Amino acid sequence: MKRNTRVLWIIAIVTVLAFVGADMSLIAAPKQLTYGYVTPGPDTWYKRDVDGFVYAAQRAGVKVIVLNSDYNPEKEIANIDSLINQGVDGMCVFTFNQNGANIAAKKCAAAHVPLVVTDNVGQVLKSGYDIVGCIDFDWSAMGNDVAQYIAKTFPGENIAVIMGLFEHIPVQMFRAAFEPAVQKLGKNKIIAVRNGKYDPTEAVNQAQDLIQSGQKFSVLFVFNDDMGAAVVRMLKTSNLLNNPIKVITTNGAPSGIELMKQGAIKYSVSSSPGWEGMISFLALQSYVQGKVTKLNQQILLPIAPITPTTIDDKTKVIPWEVDPVWLDLTKKNFPQYTGLY
Repeated sequence: MKRNTRVLWIIAIVTVLAFVGADMSLIAAPKQLTYGYVTPGPDTWYKRDVDGFVYAAQRAGVKVIVLNSDYNPEKEIANIDSLINQGVDGMCVFTFNQNGANIAAKKCAAAHVPLVVTDNVGQVLKSGYDIVGCIDFDWSAMGNDVAQYIAKTFPGENIAVIMGLFEHIPVQMFRAAFEPAVQKLGKNKIIAVRNGKYDPTEAVNQAQDLIQSGQKFSVLFVFNDDMGAAVVRMLKTSNLLNNPIKVITTNGAPSGIELMKQGAIKYSVSSSPGWEGMISFLALQSYVQGKVTKLNQQILLPIAPITPTTIDDKTKVIPWEVDPVWLDLTKKNFPQYTGLY
């Protein structure tokens, strides 16, 4: 009888261990998350934003599907539909037009796909559809900052402006702050505002047309460093750079930083799309993982004027390309994401 009892106990223990082992194997192999990212076009800013998102995703073991809309509204909608049909666990949409963000919010809400929207300055939060959040920079503060710098440094000089894509919400927000600030400060006059379309060649064409128009200006604001670098090359060739035309930009891209050190760009404001991409991922990941459950967040990344004393400080002039300093900056500015990267 004792032998039979011992045998029964052994069988029971083996059975339990086999069951626990099978159950543990299921726990040890969770489903890999897959996120989709819809990017608006080929501009360097957009590429770096994708890089930052993918960098954070790789650290977290998440797969990313990236689709480029090439500034085409129909292709953008098709990309959103494609990611939903592929069954992604979450989505980031960087759109070049307000309607695209609203469409993404509507479609993702219907499909129960968590969504973050990048560089929309919170406009999609008015759509009536719940999203995880908007990740952005304070473009209004940037517009005011540039206006004040020009008024203080170049009083009495006329300003010509070459913006990014007029339809892009950050461009509209910057202009809505910059142009009234220039007028209110009363030190300068804006003589023209042109659409550079985030295209360096188009920016050069617009700058040449402004020069040939005969309109008098000596401060040229160019919305980003890719366009600014192309305009600087043209002005150098024409012997007009700082003679009298001074170039001012935003973004703090590597090309712009180098030109600032050379004195070719007089002033800029740092905003890193790469770090923005990382924060976009973390906002999405924190919601999907249940760490931050709040919806319709507006998340603003810090910006900083680029000066001779800050130009080599990565904690202030934040790198565009993947850099370990992003980890320290995230820990400092976004402690709610601790443990997700």
